[in-house]
Amino acid sequence: MADGSDISPIIRRPRPRVSPLGSAVILRAVLAFLTFAVLGALAIPAMAQAEGLRLRGDVTARGDILTLADLVEGVPERLAARPLFRAPTLGATGTIQTRRILDAAAALGLANLETGGRLQIAVQRAARRLGPPEIEAALKRGLETSYGLDPRSVTIRFDGDGPTLLAPVDLEGQAAALDVTYDLRSRRVAGLVSLGERQASLRVSGVVVELREVAVLTRTLNRGEPVKEGDVVAERRPRETVASDAQGSATAVIGEVAQNTLTAGTVLRMTDTAPPELVARGENVTIVYETPNVSLSMRGLSNDSGRMGAVVNVVNVASKKILQATVIGPGRVSVSPSPAAQQAAGAAPVQATASLR
Repeated sequence: MADGSDISPIIRRPRPRVSPLGSAVILRAVLAFLTFAVLGALAIPAMAQAEGLRLRGDVTARGDILTLADLVEGVPERLAARPLFRAPTLGATGTIQTRRILDAAAALGLANLETGGRLQIAVQRAARRLGPPEIEAALKRGLETSYGLDPRSVTIRFDGDGPTLLAPVDLEGQAAALDVTYDLRSRRVAGLVSLGERQASLRVSGVVVELREVAVLTRTLNRGEPVKEGDVVAERRPRETVASDAQGSATAVIGEVAQNTLTAGTVLRMTDTAPPELVARGENVTIVYETPNVSLSMRGLSNDSGRMGAVVNVVNVASKKILQATVIGPGRVSVSPSPAAQQAAGAAPVQATASLR
């Protein structure tokens, strides 16, 4: 039923039959008058029982039928469940003209119904709505069961607008996808999403989109600023929308520094962050020299900047010699002896130590 449409009544008042007057009719009229006079005392309480009837305002129907009590306040209990009109379809809204409700009540012997000046009332049919997230979850469960797809690694892009399944409000439980079909080449999927014993169902179709886990910034980082806990979260994005070198781990970048200004919401790429430089150009460093028999440390000056594991040129302050060293920590570099020096260190460790100076 379309919104705003008039709702058809279930009970129609029968048309009165017209017959010619005769002696039998006159006699029945006299008897009816006498009966009214005798039973007047009983009629008065019955009329009093009908007093206080009031038309309800706009109502929400939970079932297929609208009863007298759904539309009118103060009705006798024996008439409360009397069906009057059919409710709109699930999720739709319809209208009932006040005169039709008055006619239906009069047919049941109820008069003096207070309408509050309303010419019509609106009736909305309550419905349970299952939107795209619930429908997608049902299809994913079907794909996992029938085709072995990991529901966490895919999303479904539905054809047309997002589908909505309308069901009676008292129909509980989880939606299920039936008759699921999936084409691996085109990645198209289709199925019948059903609630209950197919009491409510909707056929849907779409495309399965593969997801990829990526690291996404939660705040803006300036160049050189380190990445801290909480600055990055892992999200699943369609693989087709992210760069091939997108950072796949949110924890791997903790402690690294931004190579450029990065805004919040950025999907990090491998080159957006890097380990911090532990040695700066022109910085005083400690040069460490170790062999199986010798362990020395001396002062030096770095000619380069470098991160952990980088090879930099350093000057031995004592001998003014330039050495190639590996960064092993903040302000610390390591010099490894040549194979010949290692052999000499094993035979004469004192000579190896002197050669560094």
